[in-house]
Parts: sequence; C-alpha cells; structure tokens
Amino acid sequence: MMTAGHRDDGTEDSPPSGWNSYDAFNWRVTEADVRANADYLRDNLRQHGWQYVVVDWAWYYPGAHTGSPNQDANLNPRLRMDGNGRLLPDTTRFPSAAGNNGFKPLADYVHAQGLKFGVHLMRGIPRQAVADNVPILGTDCRADQVNDDTTADWLNLMWGLDMSNACAQAYLDSVFQLLASWGVDYVKVDDIAAPTYRLAEVAGYRLAIERSGRPMVLSLSPGATPLSAAPHVRANAQMWRIVNDLWDDWPSLDRLFDQLRDWAPHRAGGAWPDPDMIPIGRLAKFGPVGSPRYSNLTPDEQRTLMTLWAINRAPLMWGGNLVENRPAELALMTNPRVLAVDRSSTDNRQLVGGARQVWAADVPGSADRYVALFNRDAVAGNVTLDLATLGIGSASVTDLWSGTGLGTVSGSLTRSLPGHGAGLYRLTGNG
Repeated sequence: MMTAGHRDDGTEDSPPSGWNSYDAFNWRVTEADVRANADYLRDNLRQHGWQYVVVDWAWYYPGAHTGSPNQDANLNPRLRMDGNGRLLPDTTRFPSAAGNNGFKPLADYVHAQGLKFGVHLMRGIPRQAVADNVPILGTDCRADQVNDDTTADWLNLMWGLDMSNACAQAYLDSVFQLLASWGVDYVKVDDIAAPTYRLAEVAGYRLAIERSGRPMVLSLSPGATPLSAAPHVRANAQMWRIVNDLWDDWPSLDRLFDQLRDWAPHRAGGAWPDPDMIPIGRLAKFGPVGSPRYSNLTPDEQRTLMTLWAINRAPLMWGGNLVENRPAELALMTNPRVLAVDRSSTDNRQLVGGARQVWAADVPGSADRYVALFNRDAVAGNVTLDLATLGIGSASVTDLWSGTGLGTVSGSLTRSLPGHGAGLYRLTGNG
C-alpha cells in the first residue's frame, strides 16, 4: 500500500485542498449552493491548486428542517435509499438527483469546472435498510446479517458493520461501486476515527475503494484519532482528523499546536494528519455552531492558522461559504509562496515549543529552509530562531506572506509578532 512514503492509489502527494459544506451550511446545503461554490473555486482558486468540492453530512435526509437530522423510533423521516440499502441524495435539496441519477449530474458539473467531487458518509449501513432487511447487491446476503449494535452519538441513522461477516465487506463494495459510478473522488467517513477507532471498518472502506476501480481520497472523521492507531491509519487513509470539530475561537486553534507536533512524525506522502476544516469566511448560515457570522478569529489569528497548516502540510479544506469571501479571505487562500510550503516542503518539525514557537521545514531541491514563528501570547512579543539549530551561520530572509526581502541575519532571526500572530519565512544560507 505504501512504499517510500508514496501511496500508489491515484491520490496526490500533496495534501488535498478544497471546500467542504459543513461549517457554512450544516446539513442544509443545496445543489445550487454546491454549484455556486464550485464556480467560485473554478474562477478564483483552481489555478492555485484548490480542487475538491465536498458535500458534507445527511445529503440523503429529506427536506430542509431546522433540527438535527436524526430519525425517530419508527425510523421516520425515511431516508432516500435504493433497494440495496445504498443512500441516494434528497431530491428536495438536490433536484438533479431525481430517479436513479444520484450525484452523477452534480459530480459531472463539478468535473466540468476542472474540479473534483466529494461526499460525506456516516460509518455503516442505514438502520432503515436493516429494518427492511434489503438484499445486498450481487450476493445472497441480507442487511440484517451485517450490522452490529453501534451507532454514532450524534446521528442515529446508521448501524456499524460487523466486518467479521464477509457480507459486510460486500455491502461496502456495493456502496463504493455506486459512488464510483457517480464520479466521486473523495469520501469523508464519519464516526470512524473517534470516539472509537474502528480498525476493521477503516480497512473495509479502504478495500472497497480499491475494488471500486476509481481513485478516491479517504478522509476519516471525527478526531481525535488515537496516536496508537498511527501505523494503521497511515496505511489505510489519506486524511484523518487529529481533533474534534474545530471552530473559530483562539483556544481551539491554540490547542492544535501540540496535536500537530505529536502527529508530525507520522505524516507521509499521501497520508495527512488533518486538523479539520478551516473555520474562516462566512460560517454557520444554518448552524451547527453559533449564529451566521464571519469568522471570529482575528486577522492575526487567521494568518496564524494558515501558517500553522502550511508548515504542517495539513489538508486545506475551507469551511466558509466561498461566494461570500472578501478580499482578505481570498488573499489567505491564494498566496503562492505560502501554498508552496503546504504543498511541497519536507521534514516539517517543531524546533521550539512553548508560547513562542519555532517550526521549520526543508525546501525540496534546495539548501534553503522554511521557518514559521508563532506568538501564542495575547500581547505582542519577539520570537527568536537560533540559526545554528538549522546548521546556518547567516542567511538572507524572505517574508513569505508579503514577498518582501528582509535582508541578512547572522546568528539568529528575531521578529516582533502581534499577539496570537505568526510569520513565515524562507531562509537562504550564506556560505
């Protein structure tokens, strides 16, 4: 599955980047919303390497209610599902999914914009399918043979799968056969990495993707994925959440420094620790957390987030509604020097911990170094890198956010950073 840090399954060696509907639309996203965000990606972000358009949870739940998309004790409201227990998009919100179309028309539209299409799945098989005891496609199996008694704490629509029964893998294979026929490129599977790491099911999803014949990114959610699962998750998924849902407050962002440090040794080409969607831009139009708003992170905190993601080669999955981006949000997403750090740096590592942090990475094909400085304090202060830590005596410094040359430094690099602020630099050693 993996050799020399490379995953030979058609997914890229740079962390995925794109847009996910959850932070802005909760489960109320519509086909029109998805198309509008795809259009924005095409016009403003595709040329900068952003490519995924991902429909998050409960796209098979009927209508546009205001509550949580659960079913009652009688399994109402009914989910849209085919005769083999495979979920189909709700046609109220996704009209092009009428009949047997599924998401193919929407995926075709996204592909026509030069982009890739993704969906969210809850782990397992619909409880409704088990109650109906539907046949599993292409087998003599029935739905009531494959379920276990586990379900998500926050969404009761699914039973987990008993992977000791071969019929469970056959069900997953049938689901991914359908997704492949729609043209899906990315699948986010929820309730699988935490609160319990579902090892057998993770492997089952990976195998179902392989058998589908279509390369797909496998993204596991929510977090925190246990560090003890690192070898298994790295061999089976392209992305896995290292925290629970991230929202737009400084304490949540601040906690990520330690999680990213702990996961850094387990990063590999095609295998990316995921600090969650980026809660920047226009959020919570329909919940799930707080009132409709632009991100509560300050401009300095937003730059810190993007700097921390870049120096950790994190997936860049934007949460805000793209069509409501302002120039400031677009600038955060399109800085080519910063994106290069995320897409192609190597040996990314924390050099100095604590409140005034220093991270570094190597520049492929060059003796240069990338350096990120972070001030986690609430007030402005100096952050210093001892150049000897990188084996450098003196260096020419470029500020990657501004593109400005900062001249030559000897012995150390010190920058004054605002409270909760960050800087990102490229150092070219002299001699």
